[in-house]
Amino acid sequence: MSDEQTDTGTGWPQPAGPARPGGPAGEPDPRPDAPDPDELSPLAPQEPVEPEQPGEDPVVQPGVEPVDDGATVDLSAVSRSGEPVAGSDGLAEPAGELDPAAAPVAAGRSRWSAAGAMIVALLVLLGFTLVVQLKTTSTDPTLGATRQEDLVRILSDLDARENRLQQDIRALEESQRQLHSGEQGRQAALDEATRRADELGILAGTLPAVGPGLTVQFDAGVTPIAANRVLDAVQELRGAGAEAMQISGGDRATVRIISSTYFLDGDNGSLVVEGRRLTGPYTITVIGDPATMRTALNIPGGVVASVRGVGGNVTFGEREVAEVSALHAPIKLEHARPVS
Repeated sequence: MSDEQTDTGTGWPQPAGPARPGGPAGEPDPRPDAPDPDELSPLAPQEPVEPEQPGEDPVVQPGVEPVDDGATVDLSAVSRSGEPVAGSDGLAEPAGELDPAAAPVAAGRSRWSAAGAMIVALLVLLGFTLVVQLKTTSTDPTLGATRQEDLVRILSDLDARENRLQQDIRALEESQRQLHSGEQGRQAALDEATRRADELGILAGTLPAVGPGLTVQFDAGVTPIAANRVLDAVQELRGAGAEAMQISGGDRATVRIISSTYFLDGDNGSLVVEGRRLTGPYTITVIGDPATMRTALNIPGGVVASVRGVGGNVTFGEREVAEVSALHAPIKLEHARPVS
């Protein structure tokens, strides 16, 4: 045995090297800055070792043997926190057996993971909805790339189009007012034409008429009632405002009196009116103001006085509603034309 080795008392040579600090086994190191022997124990927790820098030698803490990079480490003896898990007999527990206190923590993490996944899914759905809405409500994408001059021209065209549409609206409203006014005018003209046609129909004897008036009856005396006496009565009534008249004979024959009606003396004291023979007594039914017409017939030297002068008699009867129902055939004009 060489002089670099010493006897340890066990029969095995002690490798040469620097002597361990301290004295014999079990005695503390007398140096003041000597480390605690417990800190050199392999089972004591060690301070973290800073990673070695390239080009530097690995740092070896006192009492800790370096670990070969190619060595195999038993991970079953390491807990989740990085510390060995010891059983009741001081041996490491299998890695598959976890602490019962860690089970609720794992379940909570599982529940939080499901809730987080649901929140993420809702956020994704919300984002997709916002994107779709923005794409739907967005304007024409080509306007974003349009130049400012083009946008000004488009705006000017839109203003001009709006002005044209406003003019069209005003024109249509004016046309509507004109049509409405024209319709009212046409209706008023139609009403007026109807009124005039009714008046002309009554004057022409083509329409019946009713209204206030009176009846004038001529009774013959010694001499029959002459045709000129009846014609004078008709003329006086027209001058007093008579609007419609008809004459009836004793035989109930009736003739409508119009502007063209003529009277002739017939045989045996009869009267011919419009070619129709009437016998006495004669009764004229007239529509108009009764008082005015009666006064016109009773003037001195008038119709009543002349009839009574030859032995005849004239009787008046006022009517609140006098009816002239006899009609005259329409007159066909051969020569007269309206002035255009």
